[in-house]
Amino acid sequence: MSIKIKQLYLGSLIGLSLVGNVWAQNEPFAIAIHGGAGTISKAKLTPEQQKAYREKLKQAVDAGYKVLEKGGDSLSAVTAAIHILEDSPMFNAGLGAVYTYDGSHEMDASIMDGNTMNAGAIAGVKHIKNPIDLARSVMDNSAHVMLSGSGAEEFALTQNFTLVPTTHFDTNSRYQQLLDAKQKLKAFDEQNEAKVDHQAALDYLDLDYKFGTVGAVALDKQGNLAAGTSTGGMTAKRFGRIGDSPVIGAGTYAENGVCAVSATGHGEYFIRYHVAGDICARVKYQQKSIIQAADEVINQRLITAGGTGGVIAIDQRGNIATPFNTEGMYRATRKSGEQAQVMIWQDN
Repeated sequence: MSIKIKQLYLGSLIGLSLVGNVWAQNEPFAIAIHGGAGTISKAKLTPEQQKAYREKLKQAVDAGYKVLEKGGDSLSAVTAAIHILEDSPMFNAGLGAVYTYDGSHEMDASIMDGNTMNAGAIAGVKHIKNPIDLARSVMDNSAHVMLSGSGAEEFALTQNFTLVPTTHFDTNSRYQQLLDAKQKLKAFDEQNEAKVDHQAALDYLDLDYKFGTVGAVALDKQGNLAAGTSTGGMTAKRFGRIGDSPVIGAGTYAENGVCAVSATGHGEYFIRYHVAGDICARVKYQQKSIIQAADEVINQRLITAGGTGGVIAIDQRGNIATPFNTEGMYRATRKSGEQAQVMIWQDN
């Protein structure tokens, strides 16, 4: 190859690289997060509590946004946002995880890469400070999708995780929730002559005892989608119960060119109705908008079945949907070039 041809060839490569970088910079990017859905009453939240929740949600969505703004990938943005929520006692994940019936904590989490369709999940862990990190490690560093309990924590040790004592997750407000829930369950048993009906007993509890999950979905400048979800589960849960949060297709799903979803709600229904996967399937096969697809599943199909909760969802163009069929859902969104929007109820 002559020197002139080489120069032309190198010049073309540089030109293509510059064009590619400019194209990537101009591509839309966005992130949405949630901090759980349920009976979030305006009357019960003081102005100070509202302010605290909104500030923490903004901190989390901004953390993920900064990753995307700098050209970072959607998986890292999702993880950064969820870290903030897991480290806050205000949300039912990580530090603020609810108590099991026996007074412990069992946490679940999952993450999915829309680019590779790879996923990682963990269930029933008790000693992992940030469960979303272990889910990411399962995805990146194992041949498996889901690990549970002591096995998941054994794997964590091979990945140089430092286990923390279960007391790390203790909070007084969650402990009071446990005491209240057990008192209600006891009253239920007495009313029903101590007949063992665990499903009916759980249905008897208020939504506040059943819900509480954190999650994030993101679209990066390269067009890659990702979703992640983390939870402490259900207050007073028994028998190693696992909800939808670590179940790919139920509580978490992502596929490039289609959508990414993270759910929060009564997990048993989200598993049965394959909520996250159903939303993306409607976008992919029925060419419905992310807003229409998410609304149909949450406010029609799910609610008709008796399921309650909500989702955050994002499509390949950065459009975001945040439907829920409960009184409120902690959530925040931020799109490229815009400021964060933080919301709790339908109107704000």
